Amino acid sequence: MKLPRKVKLVEVGPRDGLQNEAETVPAAVKIGLIEALAEAGLSTVEAGAFVSPTWVPQMADTAAVLKGLRRRAGVRYPVLVPNMTGYEAARAAGAQEIAIFGAASESFTRRNINCSVAESLERFAPVTAAALRDGVALRGYVSCVLGCPYEGEIAPAAVAAVAARLHDLGCEEVSLGDTIGVGTPGKAQAMIGAVAAAVPVGRLAVHFHDTYGQALANVLACLELGVATVDGAVAGLGGCPYAPGASGNLATEDLLYMLDGLGIETGVDLDCLLAAGRLICDHLGRPPASRVARALAGRVGQRDGV
Repeated sequence: MKLPRKVKLVEVGPRDGLQNEAETVPAAVKIGLIEALAEAGLSTVEAGAFVSPTWVPQMADTAAVLKGLRRRAGVRYPVLVPNMTGYEAARAAGAQEIAIFGAASESFTRRNINCSVAESLERFAPVTAAALRDGVALRGYVSCVLGCPYEGEIAPAAVAAVAARLHDLGCEEVSLGDTIGVGTPGKAQAMIGAVAAAVPVGRLAVHFHDTYGQALANVLACLELGVATVDGAVAGLGGCPYAPGASGNLATEDLLYMLDGLGIETGVDLDCLLAAGRLICDHLGRPPASRVARALAGRVGQRDGV
């Protein structure tokens, strides 16, 4: 089994992980979390989103978060933007990297933004043109790469088409997201194979949800094909809105534990990452969803033979 020697971890907890939280998380707490994640060695930490506060109220303070951050040298802090209004707000707040998003499912796109997949991607053309003009780094996300809550399984060719369009628009990295967590290793490899025929595998990232407990297996399957960038959310932050009770995002701690065990370099310190997870979970008033965090916490006070 040939695996990458190094893997880049992209931390999405402060944005993707927190955006569905019902209780508002203060900007100061978000800043503390982002800084703790950077201190742990993560080189990319998603810092927020410049989206409508009506639709995503949790992200309404992203400008304050960006302005309050003590930026660490060598760390990137991308923010999600849906349109030119979001892009201009992000730039005014000092954003140096943005992310745009599409979906591989026509049904998902129609139900969410009332247009086709092709139309949704064309709406980003002015944003990507402005970013390229301004020297702002671009990341792209593709949702529903292995399944859609409305139309079921998604053809790998559909994923490849969306990923290729995002790459053509100027995205230096395209993250492929199993939004509802239905993927299995074989299907994940088939999807990566199709996408890698259209976008260089070195430009691809994967973003798995752990709804059916398949996330780590799926990551490993994709690493075997040369993918070397993986998204994760500290403490397993974020749920899956289409599968009530699902664990949602793959916990960065669990991902790091596996990679460490494989001897793959990440530059991330597990103890520091666990501390960052405890920081946000203490504020939220619940234990981390990370199995590694729970296992290590459970050792405290254990006696031999118990």
